[in-house]
Amino acid sequence: MNLDALYSELTLKPEAKLALVVLDGLGDIATGGLNSSTPLEAAATPNLDALTQNAAQGRMIPVAPGITPGSGPGHLGLFGYDPLEFQVGRGVIEALGLGLELKAGDVAARANFCTLDAKGIVTDRRAGRIETSICEELCALLSKNIKKVGDTQVIIKAGKGHRFVVVFRGKGLEGPLSDADPHREGSPIPQVAPLNKKSANAQKMAKLIKEFYKLALPLLAKKKPANGFLMRGIAHQPAIPTFEERYRLRAACIAVYPMYKGLAQLVGMTKLEGPQTIAEQFQRYLAEYDNYDYFFIHYKYTDMYGEDGNAEAKKKAIEEFDAALPILLQKKPDVLAITGDHSTPCALKGHSWHPQPVLLTSAFSGSDKLERFTETGANMGSLGVFEAKFLIRLMQANARMFDKFGA
Repeated sequence: MNLDALYSELTLKPEAKLALVVLDGLGDIATGGLNSSTPLEAAATPNLDALTQNAAQGRMIPVAPGITPGSGPGHLGLFGYDPLEFQVGRGVIEALGLGLELKAGDVAARANFCTLDAKGIVTDRRAGRIETSICEELCALLSKNIKKVGDTQVIIKAGKGHRFVVVFRGKGLEGPLSDADPHREGSPIPQVAPLNKKSANAQKMAKLIKEFYKLALPLLAKKKPANGFLMRGIAHQPAIPTFEERYRLRAACIAVYPMYKGLAQLVGMTKLEGPQTIAEQFQRYLAEYDNYDYFFIHYKYTDMYGEDGNAEAKKKAIEEFDAALPILLQKKPDVLAITGDHSTPCALKGHSWHPQPVLLTSAFSGSDKLERFTETGANMGSLGVFEAKFLIRLMQANARMFDKFGA
């Protein structure tokens, strides 16, 4: 029997509240900084420490050993969707998160402004993390001047900071394509290519992207520092079963950044808009507590500072999260999981393959008798090392949502 089918067969009506709290890129590795501690180990986290007294801990593999995940696969795994089975382009996720309604045949790309030198070499992939207002001005400039490429409509929408989305709407379009992003400074913007070289529609899409660059780059040439842009996750929207269909849980998302709202929307979660800080997110959770069975709450800044290589700032971000945690605990969910979607070690300044730590607490989780929630402690926890796609199943089990299997 298919494992998902077995879980569905055993699933009972939920009578508990479940919450998944994701500190993006939480996991790290101990190097020479912070007295050879990770930011999580170095941070003062009295509220997380208190939770560990009645919690189980472990480490999770986002995709497979040694594979570094993007945020899309990382979160889909946390939601229980095998990232290898359900592959979703980042552009689709970002477009949905920004409130764009994708139609059948639309191809979306996640983009961000960058800095190019006179030879077209990328010198800053994030254009100094320009303000959102500047991003909006640049997107308005592009939208005004590029409404179509050939017979294909172009829709451009600004996101937060240096990020934006481009949607191509026309006939005979298909993804996925390779990225127009070298993923590091010091290289030119690579040309896109179909991942399925036999697809005529994907070949057409690749030509459209190249033409879009020819039209757009001259418009930005004199803009500093954002005189270029990168595109990745160029794909169309796939068919995917909803969260409620799979788990019988009415789910809500409380996130600030569009991409994570888009991931939640992709699987049918309700986006609860408005909150801008983690304290406001937890307050919204309290207000909506009776309306949903499952809450996904996302915190971005641990990942952001990890990518900057700023261990001290990542530590402080964890401390700020911990300081807000008592708001959530005013109505502690019956099952609470706190983890990351992947690790973002400061030493690497990017996502990595290292398993992320996870804390799971419920009336039935048991206690691992660990003093703190850290990577080192998680290595000794009773959950062991497991694939992230099973976290939702462990949460359901702790919510007593599964009937017994067999006699």
